[in-house]
Amino acid sequence: MTAIKSSTYVRAGAILLASTVLSSVPAFAQTVPGATDPATSGPVAQAPATAAAPTSPVATPPALAPERIIKTLRVEGSQRIEPATVLSYTKLRVGIPYSAETLDQALKDLQASDLFADYSISGVETGDIVVRIRENPIINRVIFEGNKSLKTDKITKEVKLAPRQIFTRTAVRQDVARIIELYRRQGRFAAVVSPKMVNLDQNRVDVVFEISEGAKSKVRQINVIGNDVFSDDKLRGEMVTKQARFFRILSSNTSYDQDRLNYDQQKLRQFYLTQGYADFRVTSAIAELTPDKRDFIITYVVEEGKRYKFGDVTVDSEIRDFDDKRLAASLPIKKGEWYNAKLVEDSVDQLSEAAGLFGYAFTDVNPDFQKDSDTLTMGMNFHIAQAQRTYVERIDINGNTQTQDKVVRREIRLAEGDAFNSFQLKRSQDRINSLGYFQDKMEIKQVPGSAPDRIVLETNLEEKSTGQLQLSVGYSSLERFIVQANITQANFRGKGQELRAGVNYSSYSKSVNLGFTEPYLFDKNIALAFDAFRQDLNQFNFNGNQRQTTYSQVRTGFQVRAGVPLTEYWSLSGRYGLSYDKVGLDENSFFTGGVCDPLKAGRYLCDSIGNRLTSSVGYSVIYDSLNSRLRPTAGSRYSLSQDFAGLGGDVKYIRTSVNGAKYWGIGKGFVFSVVGEGGYIASLEKSRGPGIDKVRITDRFYLGSPQFRGFDIRGVGPRVLRQSYTTDTSGSQILVTDRNQIVDDALGGRAYYLARAELEIPLGSGARELGLRPSIYAQIGGLFGIARPLPTATFPTITDASGKVTVLPITTPIKDAAGNQLYIVSPTDTTNVGAITTCMVGFSATAGSACTGTSTNTIYSTSIAPFKETFLGDSASPRLTVGIGVNWNSPFGPLRIDVAKAILTQPGDDPKLVTFNVGTQF
Repeated sequence: MTAIKSSTYVRAGAILLASTVLSSVPAFAQTVPGATDPATSGPVAQAPATAAAPTSPVATPPALAPERIIKTLRVEGSQRIEPATVLSYTKLRVGIPYSAETLDQALKDLQASDLFADYSISGVETGDIVVRIRENPIINRVIFEGNKSLKTDKITKEVKLAPRQIFTRTAVRQDVARIIELYRRQGRFAAVVSPKMVNLDQNRVDVVFEISEGAKSKVRQINVIGNDVFSDDKLRGEMVTKQARFFRILSSNTSYDQDRLNYDQQKLRQFYLTQGYADFRVTSAIAELTPDKRDFIITYVVEEGKRYKFGDVTVDSEIRDFDDKRLAASLPIKKGEWYNAKLVEDSVDQLSEAAGLFGYAFTDVNPDFQKDSDTLTMGMNFHIAQAQRTYVERIDINGNTQTQDKVVRREIRLAEGDAFNSFQLKRSQDRINSLGYFQDKMEIKQVPGSAPDRIVLETNLEEKSTGQLQLSVGYSSLERFIVQANITQANFRGKGQELRAGVNYSSYSKSVNLGFTEPYLFDKNIALAFDAFRQDLNQFNFNGNQRQTTYSQVRTGFQVRAGVPLTEYWSLSGRYGLSYDKVGLDENSFFTGGVCDPLKAGRYLCDSIGNRLTSSVGYSVIYDSLNSRLRPTAGSRYSLSQDFAGLGGDVKYIRTSVNGAKYWGIGKGFVFSVVGEGGYIASLEKSRGPGIDKVRITDRFYLGSPQFRGFDIRGVGPRVLRQSYTTDTSGSQILVTDRNQIVDDALGGRAYYLARAELEIPLGSGARELGLRPSIYAQIGGLFGIARPLPTATFPTITDASGKVTVLPITTPIKDAAGNQLYIVSPTDTTNVGAITTCMVGFSATAGSACTGTSTNTIYSTSIAPFKETFLGDSASPRLTVGIGVNWNSPFGPLRIDVAKAILTQPGDDPKLVTFNVGTQF
């Protein structure tokens, strides 16, 4: 009996498979004991330098006799696959005639199924046909070795081979190609993938992919051919892909990416079209891989063409409501200016928005380009097709699982049945984004309704976490060590309510606060908020490296606020606050005989201590057109606020403040802003005495870091500097000039102003994901307007024969409670030396008793070292700083670092070059 075996077919098929794999994989691994090649089921060996594939996967079987009939037909060797299933892959059936071609096709069909490792046909001469097979093994494990830049789980998602699946050679080839493609997306074109198969018992195998990742293929050079008007450097600057250089070590744009190559061609075209070159085109873009497969050299061949100017600009509208001439005059395109494709796009958008303002949601605006190659002009005619006025049929809110529908709907400025208005639609998007409850850049989609004049607005939301629990320990250059715990739920119960609580502890301040805000009271457009607080603040200064607390302020109180909108942009809010302040000084440091001692504390601080109740009522008028309250990029916000204290309580004043901010998005992610504020507080009390300002020190304005970057905390404005005396090398008395050794008491001011111009600089996607937002800025401001304090003391002086003046300390005798002068017993009285007594001579343990002894005692007194007080900084003259800063949403909490240089200062100001703050809000 003659058998037609598949060995010939298998060998030929295996060679073809191996050559296919080799065409994708540069080399296989060396022979490994127990391992076989998945493509041939044979030992894995080093592939030859060249491998030739046969022209046919199967050999021609021996010549057969004329057609015969299949008498019987059976399958041998099947384990998992049913015999009937095996035969279904062939056309062999009992009772049909067969020939050499029939059996040859059956073997080809079995091979094409990719289910069998071996197969053959016997019984050719007798007609009793037997199909013998050996099934492909089951995969036990799929193993990846050598992958570092690509994690195993990411590769596993892409490949088809998996445990408990049937092993096929086709799947191996496909998975090798997939893995290589993954590495190419990373820019690793030198990656090599070598598949291996390890045979196990029970017809099982382990499939091992040995991966050599290689280095990332960088862009070594970008060449541009055909550019005469613009330099290569200028054009490279317009591209996203950058040449690999040492200063771009952190950039991801230096690796080769085919999609980026195509995008750069569009960027080149856009650039030339904005410069007037309407005929520009990229004729070819070639990326060549260097022989070592480490770098790419990209070459663009361009044709710049001639430069065009705008010709006549007209608008042709089929909508009768529009005035064609007025529309054309309002467009940014002007005749005689250089052609700019971006202006054409802006004009189309402007006309579409204009149509939307009149209720035409689906307006077709088609620009007609009228190019004249002789005059090098580009005439423009914008055709506005006839459209129907559109009405809002339905507003769908999707994706809000926690937030109630009404929270979103009340921010939408259109209602079902209203005429469509593109301006109101944009305003609705801005208001919803400003809530902060959803992922950024949410857009309301416009979907055709049930009729041509109907539109459905689809609001597809993706909620984000609105609760924040912050537990942090940090360090601030302003407050030293900080411990902070805050919990905030900005969307409490999904109703848009805000609930907040916080505890803050630092060397400078301690505070506890609770608050609640209801933005829509009883579903009416009325906001109501309540806050209760307790704050313990310590004003301080530094003497050398020693921190000195000057006065403390403990404030306990609450505030109730309510607000209502006046128009879409204008709103009015009112508030009432009640607080109780206790201002005190350290008695051990600043008191003498139970009374505040001006020589120790200064008259301005002694005049400020005491307890008082403040009852105030106020209002704010606000204009707000910002496109986002969280991170605005366009729009403005202005406010006027006034607070009147004197509705009961101990304090009477009127405090007025104004604030303004304007933001511009200036392209490519840059945001420019101008922010300004100012305030004035006027006392309604009578004079409190000469040298005492009518506005208390705790009610005044203060200016400095972090509000005014480039200065220390409370580093701007009126202050008293107390300089002590020391002696120089010659023994002469001189004043201390080191700022860290001067007692510096900031007094605040009744008036201030502050303005800042800032440019936020965009970074790459990686930096944005880290929450990095750098900026450059300039600030100008001033703080002024208090009564000049009287000198604390006048120290006695002596002048020697040479005319040198020496300032002497002030000595104050100390008396007992009854007013008797106290003395220190002289050392000549060996019994009571150093004791305190009322006796000028001798000693008596009890005041008024007889004095015994003959020693002459010394007056018991205190001595205050001489110092000089200087009142500085009460000037409206501007202070100016310039600097750079970066905000970072770090794992430790919000962090900001500023490097700001004070350019203009006034005497007494305290500049500070570098400040940072982490673990607390700014």
